[in-house]
Amino acid sequence: MSTQPSSPGHSTEHSAGATSAAARAGPSLIVRRRIDASAAKVYAAWTQGEQLIRWMHPLDTICLHAEADVRVGGRFRVIMRSPDGEEHDASGTYLEVVPEEKLAFTWAWRSAPERESRVTVVLRADGATTEVMLRHERLFDEATRDAHREGWSSALDRLMDLFE
Repeated sequence: MSTQPSSPGHSTEHSAGATSAAARAGPSLIVRRRIDASAAKVYAAWTQGEQLIRWMHPLDTICLHAEADVRVGGRFRVIMRSPDGEEHDASGTYLEVVPEEKLAFTWAWRSAPERESRVTVVLRADGATTEVMLRHERLFDEATRDAHREGWSSALDRLMDLFE
C-alpha cells in the first residue's frame, strides 16, 4: 500500500534524521489525521480497552485483545490476528499522560522486544474536530518505519471511521 495522499483529513511524512544522534536513534515517522470528534472522545478511544479493540487493528488484521492502564508507568497491550492466523502482540509502558492532549509510550512487539521504539500521540482540539499527530521514533530501520507507517495509517483511518 502506498502512502496516503495529503488531504484535510490525511497526511503522512517521515523525518530523515537531521542530526547524527537522530540517525543513530533510528528512523521515525509522523502520521496525522483530523477526526470529527472532540479531544475527549478521541482520547477515550486511545485509552479504553473496549474502544481500542474497535480500531487498533491495521490493514486486514482483527484485534483480539486490548488493555490500557493509562498512567505514567502503566502498561498497554494489543493482540492482533492476521488472516493467516498469525498473532501480533504489541505492548509498552506509558511515559507521558496528559488527558485529552498527549500520550507517549514505548512500543515493542513480543516477537522482537529488543526493538523497542517510542510513540507520541498529540491531540489538538480544533472546534468540533481534533487533529491527531502520531510520531513513532527510534524504529529499527527504514523497512520497519515503512511498515509501521502503513500500519498506523490504516489504524488511524479506522479510528476516523469510529466517528463518522
